[in-house]
Amino acid sequence: MSISAYGLQNIKKEIQHLPHEQLQELLLRTARYKKETKELLAYLLFEAHDEAAFVEKVKAELGFMFSQLPVQSYFAAKALRKILRLISKYVKFMGSKTAEIELLVNFGHNYLQYADQRTSYKPMRLIFVRQLDKIRTSIKKLHEDLQFDYTNDYEVLLADADKKLQWLNINDHAL
Repeated sequence: MSISAYGLQNIKKEIQHLPHEQLQELLLRTARYKKETKELLAYLLFEAHDEAAFVEKVKAELGFMFSQLPVQSYFAAKALRKILRLISKYVKFMGSKTAEIELLVNFGHNYLQYADQRTSYKPMRLIFVRQLDKIRTSIKKLHEDLQFDYTNDYEVLLADADKKLQWLNINDHAL
């Protein structure tokens, strides 16, 4: 005997028939088991109404995390990956491509400000390069008007990176 796994459609139909109190109880019980579920629920209840303010809070948190970046390249790379996991989690909560681009551009500027630019540690370099590629592909998926706005931010980031990073070839990352 195995337990049946129900699809999202089946769950959605069943939720529509539940009374308010029972739905509230189920929601709280679900949030109790996983930290990320609780964080998502907290975002949806308290932060989702003002996405711009939430993005600014995340930027401030990321800025603090960057200011605490270790000096050794190995540990700095680990800290950068942790920052990127946090960005991915918040982007998943928001479900917004523009917020993702904004946070990744902010990541790039913080990287240029706090990370060791002279490092020869390849993972540190690849982290930055991958984020440039991710920003570029995300911008291409936006509407034309938004593409123009974020292309300017991306080009400013590239120009700044070109000045500070001798190992970066910006022609590989141009839009």
